[in-house]
Amino acid sequence: MDFERTFDIGTDLVSDLDFARVRQWKDQHPGGAVIGYFPVYAPAEIIHAAGMLPVALSGGGDRLDIQHADARFGSFICSIIKTTLEMGLREHLTVFDGVLFSSICDSARNLCFVMKRNFPALYTDFLHLPHNPSSAASIDFLASEYRRLIQELERMGGRPVTAEALNESILLYNRNRQLTRDLYRFRCQNPHLLRAWESYVLVRAGNVIPVEEHNQLLQDALAQLPSRSGRPRDSIRIVAEGAFCEQPPLDLIKLVEDVGCYVVDDDFAIGRSWFVEDVPTEDDPIHALAESYVNRAVYSSVRHDFRAPRWEGLATKVKQARADAVLFLIAKFCEPAYFDYVLFKKKLDEIGVPHLLLEFEEKQFTFDRVRTEVETFVESLVFD
Repeated sequence: MDFERTFDIGTDLVSDLDFARVRQWKDQHPGGAVIGYFPVYAPAEIIHAAGMLPVALSGGGDRLDIQHADARFGSFICSIIKTTLEMGLREHLTVFDGVLFSSICDSARNLCFVMKRNFPALYTDFLHLPHNPSSAASIDFLASEYRRLIQELERMGGRPVTAEALNESILLYNRNRQLTRDLYRFRCQNPHLLRAWESYVLVRAGNVIPVEEHNQLLQDALAQLPSRSGRPRDSIRIVAEGAFCEQPPLDLIKLVEDVGCYVVDDDFAIGRSWFVEDVPTEDDPIHALAESYVNRAVYSSVRHDFRAPRWEGLATKVKQARADAVLFLIAKFCEPAYFDYVLFKKKLDEIGVPHLLLEFEEKQFTFDRVRTEVETFVESLVFD
């Protein structure tokens, strides 16, 4: 197959609201269960070790009209909450045997229980993630939550989740995260050979296909990318920040690049590279996963760790990517992102890095205003 077709396949996977590949997996694994999880993070290793397919739910994007979900939520709620519920109400989620939520924001917490009320036959669970990594009890608390989840999955799947199976799953996901980091590193060093939207669809494809298959896809891409042809453009290097949960429209990512930006780093689909180091494989993999969440996780607006402030994490990312500026892409009504914007802006002003704030929604079709704003921003930097 022509390597360039890989990006078309990735785009199709990202755009498919009927989860055709997920249904194909289920047909090939009679009795196998599919567990959807709401971004940003979920312990996919545990779901995989239970013999189930973990699938990230990223909303309906710009491909779904909301007809029913508005009646279940207030008006000041981000798009991803409503479109995820809409997919359920319009039977796009019938392939799922369960859905898992965690402590992202109040809206995500509420979605969990709205789903539970509207789909009583669906296993719906809320995973309580620790909010105080400085506490000595955080690791034990999270490990107990993981064990509770394992009990539920064992009850559903009818097979035990052994330490051996969990360690094997951890190794697979460690490899996946390493390949994702390698892909980002290649893009940062060669932005003229790999555009941000291309790496985005490659990475996000892992949300709906088995990790073994995604590892092979990323490995093949990394082998092919150096032989691509492309001429460097006169573009500014930017870091995109703020789209850690609801994802911007693919056309918006393409627009940013088309008007003179190299997106050399971002927090798109951040759950695919949640840990900055490998999770250890040891006698107690549950403890290893919990300890890694507390001590090895990336900075995020929905994970609070004042041992390593998020604004310092952004400053480090900008420096390592040799970025000229930061582009904040924040979903409309996303409270965690807007709360952090104040802190991020203060730090960027302190270190002298310019930035631009853009607000988006999943279902956004016209980008004329955005194009003008980004073009003006780029010109202000180029001709400064």
